[in-house]
Amino acid sequence: MNECGLIQVYTGNGKGKTTASLGLMLRAVGQGFMSSMVQFMKDEASYGETAVHKILPNFEIIPAGRPGFVNLKDPDPVDKELAQQGWLLAKEKISSGHYDLVILDEINLALAFGLLSTVEVVNFLKNKNSYCEVVLTGRYAPQEVVSIADLVTEMKDLKELKGDGI
Repeated sequence: MNECGLIQVYTGNGKGKTTASLGLMLRAVGQGFMSSMVQFMKDEASYGETAVHKILPNFEIIPAGRPGFVNLKDPDPVDKELAQQGWLLAKEKISSGHYDLVILDEINLALAFGLLSTVEVVNFLKNKNSYCEVVLTGRYAPQEVVSIADLVTEMKDLKELKGDGI
């Protein structure tokens, strides 16, 4: 996408982190760039982006979770295992030279609650040798992730939404 392979973080308690990353992806696909999204802690066929990726060229979504919510206070071992598998896949995609943009959806939450090692993720991203742009989304971005990012956007609720919206 660009020669510096930026690291971006979309975090905060407000809505719109995944949506913002999908907007970036849409722009990338429009320019013919290869994009991939690894969705940590998600495996829901009902998400809109899951259906859309089937009709967009140069874009894929890979769920790295199971249906339903993860108990963040006491994650099941299977949730940690799935997060690890997702991380291995994400590293392959970032390092492959095939993708211009890789979105790590909800990885901040997986880091904050110990499903993945923050030290391992930060070290990999700091030392990545590809020009792939990487976006990390999710609440509670660890300070170590914020520190290495080139761009950090915090989503903040100014008015609470009643219901789920679109």
